Amino acid sequence: MPGPAEKATEQDRRDLIVTVARELAEAEGWVGVSIRRLAEQAEIDVGDVYRHFPDLEALLAAVAVCAFADLAADLAEAHAEAADSPDGAWPAVATAYLDFAYTNPEVYDAMLALTPDLALGVDGVPAAPRAVFAELRAALTPLAEGRDPDTLAEVGWSLLHGVVMLTRGGRLRPEGQEEREALIAERLLRWPCPTGGNPVGVPGDMP
Repeated sequence: MPGPAEKATEQDRRDLIVTVARELAEAEGWVGVSIRRLAEQAEIDVGDVYRHFPDLEALLAAVAVCAFADLAADLAEAHAEAADSPDGAWPAVATAYLDFAYTNPEVYDAMLALTPDLALGVDGVPAAPRAVFAELRAALTPLAEGRDPDTLAEVGWSLLHGVVMLTRGGRLRPEGQEEREALIAERLLRWPCPTGGNPVGVPGDMP
């Protein structure tokens, strides 16, 4: 049975493989990531990579889980910095989410496009993706105004993810990016509207 030092070495090697995979993916895209290429970049044997990750699917899942943990930490830090203003938590957390997504596009794809088994509705989902959802939910709960916080968090996450993917795909007007993100962070999920009026497109004096 391996001793503590050997166990630590194996964990270090696994962490190294995940780190190198993230760096390689951001530099060359996931199309440039292979087991052999990883071994070369990490300066370890191919067999060492396969011992930890039998295939690229397993590696993608590990990268995604690690990145979800990093994102959760970023969101928690943003939330803590806005602790003096509950209404300011969501803008801070939304900004931190967008910063992470735009800074790490290939890793973000691993998290939310290439690993469908990490969906929240699937049994046995690791703690890290659930921690991201929990941070989004905590930031939006002060704005719930009687609405279900889980549903509100799902909508908030959907808005953030949608604007990230459409912006990256060049589908939206570049000059409107700042305003779109400000609407998501500061207005769209608040109820009633910050101005005290009706939401856009909802008529007043409903029967």
